Amino acid sequence: MRWVYFGKLYTTKFQAGCLAKRLEEDGWIYGYHDPRAVEVYQSKKGRYGVKFIP
Repeated sequence: MRWVYFGKLYTTKFQAGCLAKRLEEDGWIYGYHDPRAVEVYQSKKGRYGVKFIP
């Protein structure tokens, strides 16, 4: 399985964490059914993003 990177980067880890939690709980909104793993990562420029395995 491969990671799917959500298309937006956020300035704070809190913002990315909120999206990660929403993906875990309400993945059907984005067209995914219960992702296997959801993770917050930090880019090389210091911004935060969300990646998940559908």
